[in-house]
Amino acid sequence: MAENLKTKSNIKTWFWVKLISAPIFMFVFAVVIMPPIYDVFCEITGFNGTTGRVDTEQEYEVKEDRKVDVSFFAMTMGGFPVQFNPKIKSMEVVPGKFYTTSYIAKNNTDQVVIGQAVPSVAPTDAALHFKKLECFCFNRQVFQPNEELEMTLRFVVEPELDERIQDISLSYNFFKLDK
Repeated sequence: MAENLKTKSNIKTWFWVKLISAPIFMFVFAVVIMPPIYDVFCEITGFNGTTGRVDTEQEYEVKEDRKVDVSFFAMTMGGFPVQFNPKIKSMEVVPGKFYTTSYIAKNNTDQVVIGQAVPSVAPTDAALHFKKLECFCFNRQVFQPNEELEMTLRFVVEPELDERIQDISLSYNFFKLDK
């Protein structure tokens, strides 16, 4: 009988240990393990409008008769005291050719401001074939007081882009960083 009570006590103890540790494990998994996995998933699939990156200007097969309109957008998060706009609103590109454009940012304060631009491409299917060679979004940006910067973007739309996609939107959202 005493052994039976001890067994029931052990079962209750393991029940509570599992009940308490399961949410803790799920929280750690969601906060620590999933973000890097999600980032890799987005980079590979282009999910969530994540663009790709190329290290050198590659040679692509170019079809001069195919044109795609690329529109550029800029936003800043609340509390980010920098004006941020594309230098041009859109351009017509030939898939397979590299293009250069830029964004203009101006710090409107008397303090140093640090920020990071996060890109997004729509439609999502286009993100797989929108590759950046050079981008201000690769690094955090440090804006000196009242400084205006012209930040370069060099990109290519790969010729493998679905023929049905005629328009691509590239949007950057600038976030303020503490350091």
